[in-house]
Amino acid sequence: MKRIFEFGGDAFELAGDAALYWPRHDALLVSDLHLEKASAYAAGGQMLPPYDSLATIQALASLSQIFRPARIICLGDNFHDIGGEKRLGSDAADILSDLIGSTKWVWITGNHDPVVEGRWGGVSVAEMKLGDILLRHEATAGEALPEISGHFHPKFRQVLRGRMISRRCFVKSSRKLIMPAFGTLTGGMDVHEAAILKACDLADGENADAMIPVHNGFTRFVLKPDPNLSMVRR
Repeated sequence: MKRIFEFGGDAFELAGDAALYWPRHDALLVSDLHLEKASAYAAGGQMLPPYDSLATIQALASLSQIFRPARIICLGDNFHDIGGEKRLGSDAADILSDLIGSTKWVWITGNHDPVVEGRWGGVSVAEMKLGDILLRHEATAGEALPEISGHFHPKFRQVLRGRMISRRCFVKSSRKLIMPAFGTLTGGMDVHEAAILKACDLADGENADAMIPVHNGFTRFVLKPDPNLSMVRR
């Protein structure tokens, strides 16, 4: 129960270190898989180990085994580019097909993959509303409804005992919840960057929280627009 928090009047559970489980709708949410990023880089002459897609899909399959969700919703930048679906290797595609066949699968499109064909099934949409919460790839300023999005790949970085620690994290304000990138080969934006705080659409005097999953719960850092930090453990 220590990994459960409230957002938009509903309860969510941190799943692994980069996914959300939504009990009310029996849904597993992930964002920014960036499948076939390595092959996209290879096409441009930068050779990377070509195992990112398989590792990402295997990680998602492991979470699916734990939570057994009725639906899986991917919040955009599912593939690194519009040709990624066609390049996906057979091993990764087989696991993906099994996942899609056992769930109600939704592809929300992103800026990297504005068109998702759904070659292995699932429904492709620009955004969706589930209950009273909007799901889309990138946060929209001025949106009145609570909103869950991705896009920024938030990471929390801090020097501890002389070492730079970098961890994927969720960023939450009263109306915005920004998810970290789930993909194995994705980078990240520091949570102190102005773009992330701007996307939180903070009201006057409001702060955002950076939530970092740990083994028995999560650690919360308060992000102030100045930005100063204070830490609260849960």
